[in-house]
Amino acid sequence: MSELEDLVARLDRDLAGADAALAASYPGDRGVRQPVHTVYVPGDRYSDKTVAEWSAESGQALAEHAGSAAGAASVFGLDADLAEAIYDRVTAKLADEPIEDLRIDFEDGYGNRPDADEDAAVVAAAGALAATVRDGSAPPFHGIRIKSFEAPTRHRGLRTLDLFLGSLVREGGLGDGFVITLPKVTSVEQVTAMVTALSVLESVHGITAGSLRFEIQVETPQAILGSDGTALIARMIAAGSGRVTGLHYGTYDYSASLGVAAAFQSMEHPVADHAKDVMQVAAAGTGVFVSDGSTNVLPVGDAEAVRSAWRLHSRLVSRSLVRGIYQGWDLHPAQLPSRYLATYAFFRDGLEVASARLNAYVHGGDSSYLDEPATAAALAAFVLRGVECGAVAADEVERLAGVDQAELAELARRPIG
Repeated sequence: MSELEDLVARLDRDLAGADAALAASYPGDRGVRQPVHTVYVPGDRYSDKTVAEWSAESGQALAEHAGSAAGAASVFGLDADLAEAIYDRVTAKLADEPIEDLRIDFEDGYGNRPDADEDAAVVAAAGALAATVRDGSAPPFHGIRIKSFEAPTRHRGLRTLDLFLGSLVREGGLGDGFVITLPKVTSVEQVTAMVTALSVLESVHGITAGSLRFEIQVETPQAILGSDGTALIARMIAAGSGRVTGLHYGTYDYSASLGVAAAFQSMEHPVADHAKDVMQVAAAGTGVFVSDGSTNVLPVGDAEAVRSAWRLHSRLVSRSLVRGIYQGWDLHPAQLPSRYLATYAFFRDGLEVASARLNAYVHGGDSSYLDEPATAAALAAFVLRGVECGAVAADEVERLAGVDQAELAELARRPIG
């Protein structure tokens, strides 16, 4: 063996532990689509007709207040050609898949009520969700938000989760798209406790071990900076034992916890940006999705009030997308038009340049950019997100970039199968 070969073997041995730790902690893309939003519906208001109702209400709002591509261009300040390219796509989205991710809420959106009342609402909601899963009308991603694991609400949160899972399993409604949201997480130990709880509930209800997943809701400063000065959110991901799928920013609880006055609580406040920057860094390479929060300025009232709220929401959605946060919360059916118009405009506006750069990277040629593999992966991921949400057609990508959807996923470093 040469000296170089001996050195390589020695370093392989010395770094084996670090190599294994890196692979375990940063496995990369999970190989699944990230929804563009999560819709929150209070538990007692959810039924098997909720998705259809949101579809109808969102479509009606768009037709009433921006009933054409030209109208949308005017309301949202879009280029006329871009508005023309996305308007019909958005109306189709509102009709066919208005909600990509649904969360049935038994926390703040539901409140504190007598146990008997919440028990009944939980069983009814689980039955309604199961019915939509069986008939194929459920959103591709769906689940429940329980109350937090803080001492005052821990028992109620577990009781709700147990009842919901039991009902869902009995009625044949537990599928791959199911996810649980754990709110107001203040310690790594709460994440460990959630892992324990899910393991026990899987055993109790005959669910495949390790299959239940959950999101961590970042609503407290303790999740961002612990008393020891460390970024606890990174440790929380690790403590999730592979069950954590997302980090969701809670706009109003987090802002209030830092003393931000109500009038200035917003997704674009500096304290919000700091929290989300930490979340993004902690989640990078782990396969955990990051989601922005919501705006509570709803598009309701007269025409000017609706359009003003739409412009605000559209700007906030676009801002998140530019910052690399591809998901947010929607709280009202009339927020769906602004969500999809802003999202589709973002992906279509960058489609031709991204595709040209990919074409040059894959097939050779001049795109005026010298792209490295990491940038090519980012370009492919951008285009793939556009395809998955409906902003872009797969055949467009084949024509412009010269790659099909499977090749696009491979370029984006997304595992297949």
